[in-house]
Amino acid sequence: MLAAGGFITIAVFLVAVLSRRVSVLIALTALPILAALLTGFGGRLGTLIGDGLIKVAPVAVMITFAVLYFSLMVDVGLFDPAVRRVLRWAKGDPLKITVGTAVLTLLVALDGDGASTFLITVSALLPIYRRLGMRPLVLAGVICLGAGVMNMVPWGGPTARAMAALKLDSSEVFVPALPAMAAGIVWVLVAAFLIGRTERKRLGVVDIDDDAEPPERTRLESFRFWFNVVLTLALVVVLLGQLVKLEVAFVIAFVVAVIVNRPAWAQQQELFAKHGGNVVLVTAMIFAAGVFTGILTGTGMIPAMARSLAAVIPDGAGGLLPVAVAVTSMPLSLVFTPDAYYFGVLPVLAETSSAFGGSAAEIGTAAILGQMTTGFPLSPLTASTFILVGMSGVDLGAHQRFIFKRAFGTTIVMTVVALLTGAISF
Repeated sequence: MLAAGGFITIAVFLVAVLSRRVSVLIALTALPILAALLTGFGGRLGTLIGDGLIKVAPVAVMITFAVLYFSLMVDVGLFDPAVRRVLRWAKGDPLKITVGTAVLTLLVALDGDGASTFLITVSALLPIYRRLGMRPLVLAGVICLGAGVMNMVPWGGPTARAMAALKLDSSEVFVPALPAMAAGIVWVLVAAFLIGRTERKRLGVVDIDDDAEPPERTRLESFRFWFNVVLTLALVVVLLGQLVKLEVAFVIAFVVAVIVNRPAWAQQQELFAKHGGNVVLVTAMIFAAGVFTGILTGTGMIPAMARSLAAVIPDGAGGLLPVAVAVTSMPLSLVFTPDAYYFGVLPVLAETSSAFGGSAAEIGTAAILGQMTTGFPLSPLTASTFILVGMSGVDLGAHQRFIFKRAFGTTIVMTVVALLTGAISF
C-alpha cells in the first residue's frame, strides 16, 4: 500500500510537472499531502511536514543570502571585467561560451558540493549569456551535465553514501569507475559542443563592441571593487574547503558586503525590492521540496518503495544486476532521495548480487554512475536543483525536458566504459 502510494505520487508529480499542467510549487505540496490523507497519515501531517521543513531550512537560509549576495555583486559590477574578457576571447561565439561553461563547471564541481557549484557558476556566467542573448536553459543544462559527472568524487554525497552503506572504501567503489568517469567528462564536453553549435546556428556569432573602455572608477569605487574581489575569493575558498556551514558563510558575507556597498537603509531597501522576488521564488521551492520529501519519507513510502523494487528482481537476473543498476541509476534519481536509495535500496541489491555470486562492490560502482550523480541536478528531490533553476530563471519541467536525454547519455557512456574496463560485468 505504502509503496504503491509512493510510486503513484511520484508518477503523478512527474506527469504534472513535465506536462506543465500544474506548477512545481503546487505539485510538491498538494500531491504528497493528498497521498498522506489517502494512506491514513492525515493525523500526522503537521509532524511530517515539520520534519521535512526542518531538514531543508539550512538550505533555504543559505540560498536566501547567497542570491542576495551574488545579486549585489552583479549590481556593483564585480563580474564586469571577467565578462568583458570572456566576450573578447569568445568574440561573440555562443559555441565557445557553452564549452567554456562546461569546463568551468567541471573545475568548480571538484568540491563535490552541488549547491556551491551552482551558486558560483550561474552567478559568473549568467551575465555573459544575457549579453549574447543565449538561452538560460542552455546555461542550466550544461552546468547540470558538468556538475553531475563530477558528483562521483569520493567526497561527494552519493559515493560517500555508497561506501558507507556497503562498508567498502574508495578503492573498491570509486577507483574502478575512474575510466568511466573520464569518459563521462569527455561526453559532457561533446554534449556542450553540440548544444553550443545549436546556439551558434540560432544566434550566429554576435557582433559585440568591446572596444569601448570601461568608465574610470572613483577612489571609493576602486576600493569597493577590490574589497568585493577579496571578499568573494575568500567566500569561494570557504565554500570549496567547506570550512564552515554554507548558510553561515553566506550570512556573514552578505552582511559585510551590504555594509560596504549599500550602507544606507534606502539603498538596502532598493536591493531587497529589486531581488526579493527571486529570493522568495527559490526559497519557496526549497521549502516545498521539504514538504514533499518529509511526507514521503516520514510515512514510510520511500523505504517501502525500496523494498518492493528489490523484490521484483527475478532469480535468473542476478548476473545482469550490475548493468541493470547502472542503467536505471540515473532515472531513479527522480524517484528516490540519495539516503533512501543508498541506505535503503542499495544494500538489498548488493545482497541479492552476492547471493548470485556477484560483487557488492560492483553494485556500488554501478549505482554511482547515475544515482544522484548525473541525475541530481534535475531531480526534484534535491534542494540544489532548485538553486540551479531558480538562479538561472528557468522552469524545472523545461530544464528536465531539455537536458534529461543528455544527462542519461552520460550514464550510458560511463556504463559502456565500465563494462569494457571490468568495473562492472554481466
